[in-house]
Amino acid sequence: MDAVERAARSAPAAPQRPASGALSLLGACHPGPTAAVTVLVAGLAVASGQGARGTLFATAAVFAGQLSIGWSNDAVDAARDVAAGRRDKPVARGAVPASGVLAAALLAFALCVPLSLLFGPLAGAVHLAGVAAAWAYNLGLKATVLSPVPYAVGFGSLPAFVALGLPGAPAPAWRVVVAVALLGVGARAGTAS
Repeated sequence: MDAVERAARSAPAAPQRPASGALSLLGACHPGPTAAVTVLVAGLAVASGQGARGTLFATAAVFAGQLSIGWSNDAVDAARDVAAGRRDKPVARGAVPASGVLAAALLAFALCVPLSLLFGPLAGAVHLAGVAAAWAYNLGLKATVLSPVPYAVGFGSLPAFVALGLPGAPAPAWRVVVAVALLGVGARAGTAS
């Protein structure tokens, strides 16, 4: 049994009404960062000259990836959040079961893969590498000296994903990739989990 399954099984579950459970599940995705990163990529896609279809693909792929990252974080951290009494976390307060959050994370990741690849195989691979880096953070790198690396990789992959999805898959501007990767490292410094 891996860390995600252990965490999902150890967190409490409370019966919820469907609407309440759906809102709690939404709250477990880390909605602020999910929305911010998704809007950032949509803006990058539009600014890069991507058409409506490409912008939609890029935005949908990143949204699915961000959902999977947020939900996996709460599923993995469920037991720790319960022990810490984190009332701000839907799983920790029993509003949604950790197993449901894990299932949502896996479904979102399963959607992220084809959506990313629709934007182009190379672009998709770059985006999926960024999502994998975020999952690696959630699965244990967060507790190591390497914790800034997944943030740098994940954030840095975003402008590269957008650039590589343009016709002809032009190389991303390295300065932009580095700047956004450093933004990610700064975001890591401001997070608690």
